[in-house]
Amino acid sequence: MDKPQIILHIQKSLNYTLFDTKWIPCSAKFVVLGNYARGTGALQVYEVSHGELKCITDVEKSKPFKCGTFGASSLQNRHLATGDFEGKLQIWNLENLELPLYSVKAHKEIINSIDAVGGLGIGEGAPEIVTGSRDGTVKVWDPRQKNEPVASMEPGEGESKRDCWTVAFGHAHNAEDRCVAAGYDNGDIKLFDLKAMALRWETNIKNGVCCLEFDRKDISMNKLAATSLESKFHIWDMRTQHPQKGFACVTEKAHKSTVWAVRHLPQNRDIFMTTGGNGSLNLWKYSYPSNRVTKDGEGVAMGVAGTINLQQNVTLSTQPISSFDWSPDKEGLAVCSSFDQTVRVVIVTKLRTI
Repeated sequence: MDKPQIILHIQKSLNYTLFDTKWIPCSAKFVVLGNYARGTGALQVYEVSHGELKCITDVEKSKPFKCGTFGASSLQNRHLATGDFEGKLQIWNLENLELPLYSVKAHKEIINSIDAVGGLGIGEGAPEIVTGSRDGTVKVWDPRQKNEPVASMEPGEGESKRDCWTVAFGHAHNAEDRCVAAGYDNGDIKLFDLKAMALRWETNIKNGVCCLEFDRKDISMNKLAATSLESKFHIWDMRTQHPQKGFACVTEKAHKSTVWAVRHLPQNRDIFMTTGGNGSLNLWKYSYPSNRVTKDGEGVAMGVAGTINLQQNVTLSTQPISSFDWSPDKEGLAVCSSFDQTVRVVIVTKLRTI
């Protein structure tokens, strides 16, 4: 019993397909986004109160929602940015959901993934939102600028367009620097440097990339996690880039199924959760090597990957757990959604003992 425990606190069945769920910062509330069977979008807000979930907001929109983020909004406003099946990026005031505060036809096809930085006191610089779509493009948006993205990463002439499944911000440690990582259905991972407007690094993990996340957005790049279709996930040490070998990487097998998502604990960047296609949650700890940098035969610096240890796992569902979000405020509190149309609040204990 010394180990952390993953405890199911509350679960609630809903009448639509759940795609994403996010805690509302500085609250005991979370948003659930999804798709009704009739092809419309579900946006609900739930509050955790005395061991129960109370639905306090319930709206239906014309198009299904795929993903959402609060990352570009201030802590005062806590506006939600969403990506939908029609390729629209919209920003909502949760107090008044009649009309979006901002709406742009961002992509020709579904927005699979969204991330944001510059709000909530996370990262330096402008509030920006990145979207990745089935149309093969990755676009960066500034909500203060209407209609046009501030950056667009598209396949070059003659290159085939790949379905972009996941995007993530990182390296936002000062007002100028910022990177976006994008993962694609063919296993490609590309790291775009927004300051230099250049492709900084790319690799291929041989399987569709389901989820990418930096351990922190607001520090000089430290670690990048990627999950994939065939039960593997990878962690790169992003501090040292070798001219030929790139970044050092450690790979782990998990869940015996698709690893849908990875989320780092906000209070400790070396602890993270992965979610599985078999309905399980796995809690991991990353340990750094005694030296993170070594020299190759020619004396060029190269990174050294650490090790990953499983701390705890639990199976909650018969269906894939498609989204997971730690509470930014209460350590160990989390919410997840799965394709059995159920939202679950979990508590992870003894995180300080790891």
